Amino acid sequence: MALRIVDPTEGFAPRLAALERTALEEADLVAGCVRGDRAAERALYRREYPRVHRLVYRLVGSTRDLDDILQETFIAVFRGIPRFRGEARLATWIDRIAVRAAYNHFAARRRQPVPVEVEIVAEIVAERRETTGAPDDRAHARDGLRRLYGALAKLSIDARIAFALYAIDGRSIAEVASITGTSRVTAKLRIWRARRELHRRVANDPVLADYIARGRSP
Repeated sequence: MALRIVDPTEGFAPRLAALERTALEEADLVAGCVRGDRAAERALYRREYPRVHRLVYRLVGSTRDLDDILQETFIAVFRGIPRFRGEARLATWIDRIAVRAAYNHFAARRRQPVPVEVEIVAEIVAERRETTGAPDDRAHARDGLRRLYGALAKLSIDARIAFALYAIDGRSIAEVASITGTSRVTAKLRIWRARRELHRRVANDPVLADYIARGRSP
């Protein structure tokens, strides 16, 4: 049987071409938005809205004020896009704006805790394949996640956002740092502080303690 030597660059050209096409499409969209082209603005909005909606929903854990946060985000996107220089991916730049809008929301609502809704809990539990368990297990997981959001609401805003990006939205440390405009060390420190506080709080909350112990939250 002949030994096949694999070229490490095999398949690289098509991937590079796809990346270049994406970059060109983004550049065209950005240029159109800068010109005030309504078709380009609608195309950018349609492309980015589902992802931004998911991100903000996971950060706040509720549909309450969600539309206002999304509106604030996209108003800032279209106002600020003439200043977009491509130093980061367009999606990352938009995520930063969405996180700032969520931060403002948390700051305004600091003394008014928002109840976590069943929909966000069900979505995250389903994505983590909790639905394969027994009904009692799924209910237990939903209760644990509700309590997690309740505990997050008591953290500093910086720690809450960093932890939610990392543990709930599944971002890497590098992505958390980029989106929040901090260093990786600062992002890790904020996540560590959030985890430390959560572990302190689980001492008095067996349901949350069990949820974290089972590895459902990093």
